[in-house]
Amino acid sequence: MTVLVVTNDFPPRQGGIESFVRSLCDQLPDLVVYTSREPGDAEYDATLPFPVIRDRTSMLVPTPRTTRRAVELMREYGADRVLFGAAAPLGLMGPALRRAGAQRIVAVSHGHETWWAGVPGTRQALRRIADAADTLTTVSSWCAEQIAPALSPAAAARMRRLAPGVDTTRFFPGCGGERIRETPVVACVSRLVPRKGQDTLIRAWPRVLAAVPSATLLIVGGGPDRARLEALAASTRSVVFTGPVPWADIPPYLDAVDVFAMPSRTRRFGFEPEALGIVTLEASATGKPVVIGDSGGTPDTVRHGETGYLVDPYNQVAVAVRLIELLTDPAKAQRMGAAGRQWVKDEWSWQQSGATLRELLDIGPD
Repeated sequence: MTVLVVTNDFPPRQGGIESFVRSLCDQLPDLVVYTSREPGDAEYDATLPFPVIRDRTSMLVPTPRTTRRAVELMREYGADRVLFGAAAPLGLMGPALRRAGAQRIVAVSHGHETWWAGVPGTRQALRRIADAADTLTTVSSWCAEQIAPALSPAAAARMRRLAPGVDTTRFFPGCGGERIRETPVVACVSRLVPRKGQDTLIRAWPRVLAAVPSATLLIVGGGPDRARLEALAASTRSVVFTGPVPWADIPPYLDAVDVFAMPSRTRRFGFEPEALGIVTLEASATGKPVVIGDSGGTPDTVRHGETGYLVDPYNQVAVAVRLIELLTDPAKAQRMGAAGRQWVKDEWSWQQSGATLRELLDIGPD
């Protein structure tokens, strides 16, 4: 039972969806990946235990040519299951792949499908994608609530939650943070884009320093918002930008912090939410308390008052108050961090995600 994985979101491109799709591949016993080209892809693909077929383009779209190529790969590799790494728009190929012999089709949604569900035209396309799939998955309860009204009743009834897992053997207390940490640290580990709220942290930081003068704000990651953020932080001391960090090297940065903070916010009239925020769970796995902005599916990643706090991402004073509370009460921070790690171990494992995926594809245990 070979699975054809059709996706644009695949390493060496970096991002949360890419790591999610790549990790899902590790949960499948027999697969072939059809994806787009990316700088450095040949070197990366050579390290993988399964075949990766790269299209000639840098972005797969559900054109007749791309669909024919997917059908060819199904036949060449004997694939009778299909996993779309992102439901929209590639899931529009579903009917053709079904006719070619796909017995099970699973389409994974992330966050952008929520705005597809609210816009005429894309809403109808999403409905067709879900009707063609055996299951349309969602990463959070909020995403499911946003998408379901756009689907047919039958497709909505088939929806299932398939959330990223956390590898607690990579993210754990003591996984290398001593090499980075020198002072009390608050860190945001994410792409530098406006939605993630690094600017709110920078604006809140003078208030934090007034209470904890030795603290450092660590902004980990790269992205298009870096120049704006650096300019915003120019007059504020103890704000450090690391630049891009490979996903494999992230655990020590999370281990180094006293508090993980990402005051994500919903932008563009609701069309740009935070669908989940897997890095929040990775921070919890390292035993750190979290301060997270209330946006989209982020409430699924924190037990407010137990593993951290959910805050108004537009209120820099509220963000500062929670950071100060945790930096000045190490015992509370430690209790929250320990509760977060236990919660992640109990409910957010890749083993659970893999079991759900294999069930949806009807391929049995690995």
